[in-house]
Amino acid sequence: MYTQALNSPEEGSHAEDAVRASRFQARIDAEERIEPNAWMPAAYRKTLVRQISQHAHSEIVGMLPEGNWITRAPSLRRKAALLAKVQDECGHGLYLYAAAETLGASREELVDAMLAGKAKYSSIFNYPTLTWADIGVIGWLVDGAAIMNQIPLCRCSYGPYARAMIRVCKEESFHQRQGYEIMLTLCRGTAEQKAMAQEALNRWWWPVLMMFGPPDQASQHSDASTKWKIKRFSNDELRQKFIDATVPQAQYLGLTMPDPEMKQDEQGHWRHGPIDWNEFKQVLAGNGPCNRDRLAARRKAHADGAWVRDAAAAYAEKRARRQMAQAAE
Repeated sequence: MYTQALNSPEEGSHAEDAVRASRFQARIDAEERIEPNAWMPAAYRKTLVRQISQHAHSEIVGMLPEGNWITRAPSLRRKAALLAKVQDECGHGLYLYAAAETLGASREELVDAMLAGKAKYSSIFNYPTLTWADIGVIGWLVDGAAIMNQIPLCRCSYGPYARAMIRVCKEESFHQRQGYEIMLTLCRGTAEQKAMAQEALNRWWWPVLMMFGPPDQASQHSDASTKWKIKRFSNDELRQKFIDATVPQAQYLGLTMPDPEMKQDEQGHWRHGPIDWNEFKQVLAGNGPCNRDRLAARRKAHADGAWVRDAAAAYAEKRARRQMAQAAE
């Protein structure tokens, strides 16, 4: 899946590795940042490559549901804002692929794995955008959930990932406000517009809650990620924080949460009903509403852009030869 970074020391004997691992964990516990040239356990490196690459894939695939509405935005202002947002998502993907490369991962291998269906991206992007209200819901809820997940990553133990997330979170915060403003406009509009906003909320609410991952007891990677301070909060903790922040926003909009079992407990937390985790598993397995369409679109874009990559590689090679020739003179 990836090659080991050239500046990372090779694994030694079991005794040496145990000592290194102990020192490494001590640095983590002391809140020190781990940089690319530092020794790190192979499992730490593998976990980061998996998480960062899946995050990068999600940003790139996430351009598709909203890009579908650029030509159909209801005004020039909305069109310009949506275009800027989609461009931001592309930039986020590039930041994250660059962060993965510092771990010795090859961007080409990571992209190829995604195109082959061997690497995952966020399940939320396998749902269709049927109306303009979906664009508002994506900004409000999907980006809102992303922010809840990503702000703790600004304190991730791995330096390049943490630094990349600072800018990503600032831009996602703007996207969230943009989406909420779309929802506010719809809810203050005609009865038909408010109904469209409610219908979009009904469709997206449960898939958004699934974005935080399976329940803590079913999560495969949380323990190690928490120990290494890649993750700061559990899936269920982040999901609850998101719900508590979102329900009052929906109430302000005058929308009804699509969960008849939702109620507020004595501590002020909003408790949700059961999530259909079978749907989550089906979407991850490639059986979501838009899995095949999303991968087909990415494969076509990758194939159509081959000439650009070839031209850039040829230019870089030509420039390198010229510099070598000049140095030899």
